[in-house]
Amino acid sequence: MKSLFKTAVVLGILISLFSCKDNNSPNFQYMPNMYESVAYETYSESTAFNSPAGLHGKEGQLPPVGTIKRGYVPYEFANSPEGYESAKLNSKSPLDPAKIDMVKAQELFEIYCAICHGNEGNGKGWLVKQGKFLGVPNYKDRQITEGSVNHVINYGINSMGSYANQLNQQERWMVSAYVMKLRAQ
Repeated sequence: MKSLFKTAVVLGILISLFSCKDNNSPNFQYMPNMYESVAYETYSESTAFNSPAGLHGKEGQLPPVGTIKRGYVPYEFANSPEGYESAKLNSKSPLDPAKIDMVKAQELFEIYCAICHGNEGNGKGWLVKQGKFLGVPNYKDRQITEGSVNHVINYGINSMGSYANQLNQQERWMVSAYVMKLRAQ
């Protein structure tokens, strides 16, 4: 009789637990938007980026005014002859001259600059010898400073393009220091 009673109690508990479950309408939902999200049609028009200012829905993609990306230091000299002269006179390297890795600077110079300027900075690189570019200057014939070299690496000048995308700010100053070393030799 005891086993029949125990079986009836267990069966009663199981029936009461499973009789309340309904898959079509679950009971309490902690975060209902996670269970039943709003369905959006792919590639349908959205009013999320309505723009009265004529930006055509791009204001959500633009950074706030006055912001810069992390790790970026703005270059304060303009891309103009006046900016070049100002950089030549006022721009100084933020790197400690004693701590510049000249071996790395030479490696960067030989990768990016020596093809035109030559390994000695004499303006007789491989492309100049092949006749692809003419008029590449010898560093010893120019009145240049570290600031003017860095400015030219940032913006380019004449037929030389900018190398700001290939070299970060520290590497540009390292190459500028190496150019000044070549000029002094």
